[in-house]
Parts: sequence; structure tokens; C-alpha cells
Amino acid sequence: MRILVTGGAGFIGSALCRHLVGDLGVGVVNVDKLTYAANLASLAPIADNPLYAFVEADVCDVAAMADVFRRYEPDGVIHLAAESHVDRSIGSPGEFLQTNIMGTAVLLEACRAYLDRASAATREAFRFLHVSTDEVYGALGDDGLFDEETAYDPSSPYSASKAASDHLVRAWHRTYGVPALISNCSNNYGPYHFPEKLIPLTILNALESAPIDVYGDGRNVRDWLYVEDHARALFLALTRGRPGEKYNIGGRNERTNLDVVRRICGILDGHRADAGPHERLIRFVTDRPGHDHRYAIDPTKAEADLGWRAAEDFDSGIEKTVRWYLDRRDWWEPIRRGVYRGQRLGLVAGAS
Repeated sequence: MRILVTGGAGFIGSALCRHLVGDLGVGVVNVDKLTYAANLASLAPIADNPLYAFVEADVCDVAAMADVFRRYEPDGVIHLAAESHVDRSIGSPGEFLQTNIMGTAVLLEACRAYLDRASAATREAFRFLHVSTDEVYGALGDDGLFDEETAYDPSSPYSASKAASDHLVRAWHRTYGVPALISNCSNNYGPYHFPEKLIPLTILNALESAPIDVYGDGRNVRDWLYVEDHARALFLALTRGRPGEKYNIGGRNERTNLDVVRRICGILDGHRADAGPHERLIRFVTDRPGHDHRYAIDPTKAEADLGWRAAEDFDSGIEKTVRWYLDRRDWWEPIRRGVYRGQRLGLVAGAS
């Protein structure tokens, strides 16, 4: 079996590649443009494995995508390539529209052309899994959960671009018969996470005794999913899911942002007592524009249909995550010195 993974040098993509090759012995062709958040060091555990191949290419490149399908003849696609940081989408929405919408369209067309010339057996077995986000659903109140029938109501350029790509996938399935399905996940965290997102940014700022910014009052709620649990779910969705269906993948781990930050500080206090208490570094800053109040996923369908369940709860997963960053300065220090130094992103021009 050979799976084409787009965006496989990113956070979730690299976890998926490591799982497929290292745990399952599945062949992987990783296609990645190597933007700022991509990191080939995240793939070091499998880089020399003969089951793994890497192609540096942009999913928006029509000729490159056609060539990848022609050369590797994959048995399935897991499409993760995307611009993913809400704060960056506020400042540079065009990049999100191009990669997330047009990139998905190019990939779907390349897939369709490949299947048109493939054998009947290949067409029957082939699956296209589009990996999306719970942010397409917008915000929840204090109660309720997102399920697969929740109406779309995106709030940011990022979530709007992912909602548009979800609609393209469904349209290509209904119009052209592309055997496609969609997964919508909650917030991921874990090892190898580029440190612009809340959890790795909090860890690294705390380690460097830098301010830990909490947006607004810190009461925004997210449902947290350990990235290795997500990687397992994606393979099961590809191999057990039904074309035309969508699956919500969540960890059943709701926490406010402030609770997450305080938990990280508490763990670091235990590891670095001489530097604590780390909560002294917390400061409340102007909220993100269009900041959704609460996300929460109902993963019942994925659990029932795919035979999947998250193995990590938040306490076990965040402990593993903090320890990983403590042990892997070799991975994150080059990022902090060069690509991203921890500055705030996503402020609308003129805002404080």
C-alpha cells in the first residue's frame, strides 16, 4: 500500500507519516512545499526508510501534482497541506485562499485525471481523505457539541478557506464520483508542533522566562486532541471510512485557554522549581479579532464507524508534550533563533 500525504512535513502530517511508515509499514509519498512551518527534522525517524519518499512541490502546481500521481500511482491520498494558523490568516488571507482552496482544487483534479486512466480495481479501492478542522463550524455557546450535521459558520479567513475546501471535496465526490471523504478535527497538540500555536508557544516562552500572552480573559474553550491519536484516526478514516461521509475527530478534552496555560506552568514548576512559579509570566492581552468562544467535538461517529478512540487524555498528553520540549532543544531552538521568535501575530492594522 502506498499513500500520498500532502503537507507531510508539517505538524500533523509528520506525525501521520511517522505512524504510517514506522508503526504500520505502509508506503508514503510525502509532498510538501516546505513553507515556514514545515520541518524535515520532524521526519528524521523515517527519512531513511525505503517505504518513505519525499517530493518538494506545491499542491497548487498543476504539472507537479499530475507528475506525482503518474510516478507513484498511490492507493489513496490524505490531504493535509494547508496554511493553518488563524492569526496569520488575519494578516495575510490571500495565502490561505490560494493554498487551502485552490490547492485542494488542483489536487482533486489531479486525482480525478489519475482515476480516469486507472484500472477498475484501483478505482474501487482508492480513497481521498481531506483533513479539515472543527473551526468551519464557527462558535458554540456554553453547551452542545459539533457533530457531522452542524451547519458551517466560519469566523476567520483560515476557517472560511477550510470550509470552502470541504465544499469542493463534497462537490467533486457528487459531480465526478471521486471517492472522497472529510475529517474535521479539534485542536491538535504534541511533539514537533511549530511554536506559533498556544501550547508550544506557552512552553517555550515559559522556558525562556518570556511573557505568556493569554488572549482576552482566557475563557475561550478548545477540545484538545493528541496528535498521535489523530494520526491513528486518519489512517482508519482512509481505510474504513465511507466515501461521501465526514467524520469529526476529537479528544473529549475541553479546556479553557487559561486552564491550558496554567497546567503547563504547573508541570514546568515541577521540572524547573528554581525558575518558578511560571504563572508569574502570564499577561492578558487584547483578544484576537473574531475569536470563537468555544469548540467541542462529538466524535461518536468516528468512534463507532472507524473503531477509533483517543488513547491520551489531556493530562497524560500535555505531560508528554512538555517533557518532549524539555528534551528536544535541538529541534526547537533553531526555529526560535530564526524562523519564529515568539512575537504576537494576527493583529489587525491599527489595533493595539
